[in-house]
Amino acid sequence: MVAFDRAGYGESDPDRRRSLKSAALDIQDLADALDLGPKFHIICSSLGCHAAWASFKYIPHRLAGAAMMAPVINYRWSGMPRGLARQLYRSMPVGDQWSLQVAYYAPWLLHWWMNQKTWLPTSTVIDGSGSFPNALDEKNRVMALSTGMFQKKARLATQQGVQESFYRDMAVMFGRWPEFEPTDLEEMPFPVHLFQGDEDGVVPVQLQRHICRRLGWISYHELAGVGHFLSAVPGLGDRIVSTLLPAPE
Repeated sequence: MVAFDRAGYGESDPDRRRSLKSAALDIQDLADALDLGPKFHIICSSLGCHAAWASFKYIPHRLAGAAMMAPVINYRWSGMPRGLARQLYRSMPVGDQWSLQVAYYAPWLLHWWMNQKTWLPTSTVIDGSGSFPNALDEKNRVMALSTGMFQKKARLATQQGVQESFYRDMAVMFGRWPEFEPTDLEEMPFPVHLFQGDEDGVVPVQLQRHICRRLGWISYHELAGVGHFLSAVPGLGDRIVSTLLPAPE
């Protein structure tokens, strides 16, 4: 099992032309450099799941299977139910609404916008100031802030600069998807699993259900009483791996 820092995160070089396609090709290049073979599985989480959607579009021939953990949704995907998407979008904190607006309409302005916290509404998810409806998510958020773990992880993730990591990710994920959208994809020739908590305070479970109904080839696993940060749920990591790689009969 290999984990890596995507472009601009950790010690990975920034990519000022980062796109959906480059995210998929980075995965392929890494697999080839490590000699992982002609096919491999991928597991993506949260904001990073745009790399999974991109892999389905651009390198499906290289995948043996995929799991997505609480994949973030673009509210402007044309395949979304417009009324429901608009309602859920407007239920977010104002700072998160405005941040997504800037990421879509003026991604070149995002870095400046996010640094005007004293007088402009910015993302509560990025700065950790927003509370979560799920008890485990909220407990972990408070603990990470109080112990300094949140700040430490953020420094490690953004050592190439927050513009090259979080903000470029936001611009890709919440910007325009001109070449495809998830609901445009045809059935994949390998198993795809999507895990979603029904108390997710970042990704609305109603929209996730809609996507999985539209794409009937995705095996949807809804987790009762679970929030957004699935990696913190005891035993779930083992369950996801065993789902991808079932024991031989």
